[in-house]
Amino acid sequence: MNLYPAIDLKDGACVRLVRGEMDAATVFNQDPAEQARIFAGQGFDWIHVVDLNGAFAGRPVNAEAVEGVLAAVDVPVQLGGGIRDLAMVEGWLERGVRRVVLGTVALKDPALVKEACRLFPGQIAVGIDARDGFVAVEGWAETSTVKTLDLALKFEDSGVAAIIYTDINRDGAMGGLNVEATADLAFALTTPVIASGGVTTLDDLRALKREEEAGIDGVICGRALYDGRIDPKTALAILSGKAAA
Repeated sequence: MNLYPAIDLKDGACVRLVRGEMDAATVFNQDPAEQARIFAGQGFDWIHVVDLNGAFAGRPVNAEAVEGVLAAVDVPVQLGGGIRDLAMVEGWLERGVRRVVLGTVALKDPALVKEACRLFPGQIAVGIDARDGFVAVEGWAETSTVKTLDLALKFEDSGVAAIIYTDINRDGAMGGLNVEATADLAFALTTPVIASGGVTTLDDLRALKREEEAGIDGVICGRALYDGRIDPKTALAILSGKAAA
């Protein structure tokens, strides 16, 4: 099971939000490239990057910061936030992003996601961000009437590399991961699921690891890595099965 450290970009800096509220941002590093080098040095196999401004604007806003991350490390990067058409997908893949995460467009234009999967096999993930079980889009500013599982099922035979499932009410709130909802979603799908939102302690990771066979491929962690609540070495050992789960 992979552990994806998160670099969330707002106005060019690494931040963490609380429940997706842009005015509740805490800046952890003004230099995203430096932060990427730190994560790579700690042994992470992937880095998860989100252009938060882009998610609201519907277009890339922190492109310079993303390119700085790509130039700084050889670790594969998955990127989401404001990517709404095939040209953007292709552009980021050409610049070195290993996997593009499509969120808002997955709800509003599923056919585009399926076409992206056809054109770029293995390089497209779908981000499903849920508030009280319903999909939220446009940087979480809008909550739809579509249920999480219903949207995920639309992409079952499309070649999506992973579904990234975020419980918005848990994200950045340090209240613990919603393991039960994540495992339920993964069990209902054949597409691998990456958990996100609320990872606070090593026990969260142990609980998730116990549900790995449901189809959980990894977990994204942000604030708990930045503030030291989770030790990278121990966390990686737990998820790789080299430590007691």
